Amino acid sequence: MATYAIGDVQGCLVALKRLVDRIAFDPNQDRLWFVGDLVNRGPDSLGVLRFAKSLGKAAITVLGNHDLHALALAHNIIPRRPKDTLTELLSAPDREELFDWLRHRPLMYLENNHALLHAGLLPQWTLAEARELASEVEEVLRSDNVQLFLRALYEHDGFASHWDESLTGLARLRMITRVLTRMRVCSPDGRMELTYKGPPDQSPKGFIPWFQISHRKSTDGVIVCGHWSALGVHLDENLVALDSGCVWGGALSAIRLENRQVFQVTCRKFEPKVS
Repeated sequence: MATYAIGDVQGCLVALKRLVDRIAFDPNQDRLWFVGDLVNRGPDSLGVLRFAKSLGKAAITVLGNHDLHALALAHNIIPRRPKDTLTELLSAPDREELFDWLRHRPLMYLENNHALLHAGLLPQWTLAEARELASEVEEVLRSDNVQLFLRALYEHDGFASHWDESLTGLARLRMITRVLTRMRVCSPDGRMELTYKGPPDQSPKGFIPWFQISHRKSTDGVIVCGHWSALGVHLDENLVALDSGCVWGGALSAIRLENRQVFQVTCRKFEPKVS
C-alpha cells in the first residue's frame, strides 16, 4: 500500500489520468491525497470531480480556494469571473450530488504525523489546534447554514488580517478558512498578506513564506500542501509543497509519501478534454 499526494489539479483531467497511470495507482490498495483546488481554470472540472468522487475511500481531498469558489457559485453567492471554467460543472445533471460531496470534504486531514491542507498554517497553530479549528468550519459547511457561511466568506468589509483566539461566529470561521485555503506569506507574528502570489524570495516587506517562520508550532509533523505555483515543488523536513502550475502549462506532480519519490507529467495549457 502506498499513499500518493497530488498537487493542484484545477480541472486538468487529462494530466491527472496520465499521472495516475504513471504511478500505477491501484485503488484496491493505494490512496491518493489531493491538496485541494480540484476545479477551475482548467478545461474539465466536471470530469475531475466525478473521478475524485468515484475513488471513494481510496482518495482524501481537502478543500482549496477554487473549490470554495465553485461552491459559492453553485449557491448563487457570487457572480462568475471571466477566467472561471465552471459552466459545464454548474449545469451538469449530477451537479447537486457533486457539490454536496464537495462541501463534505475536510479543510484539513491529519493522519499520523502528516497533515494535508491546501495553503498554510499560522505560526501560532499546532497541527492538533489547526485540525480542531478546521472542524469548526467543516461543521457549518456541512450544515443548513452553508449559504450564510459562504456569503460571509466572500464579504470584504471588516476582514481582520491577524488571528485572534477571541474571534467568534462568522468572522472566526472566515479567518480560519482564509488561512487554510489562501495564505502564502505572513509576518512572524501571524499577520497575513493574501494578495501576494509571486516567488518566495520577493515576498512583500515584513512578510515571509509561512513555512519559513522559525518559531512556528506546526513543525511536529509534515505538512502536505499546494496553492503556490510560484513556489513549485518544494520539499524539506516538515513540508511537501506540490503546486507545480499544471493549469498554466507547467507540470502535475505527485509524491509517494512513504519514500518521497516525486512523479511528474508535463501539462499543456488548456489540454483538450478526455473524449
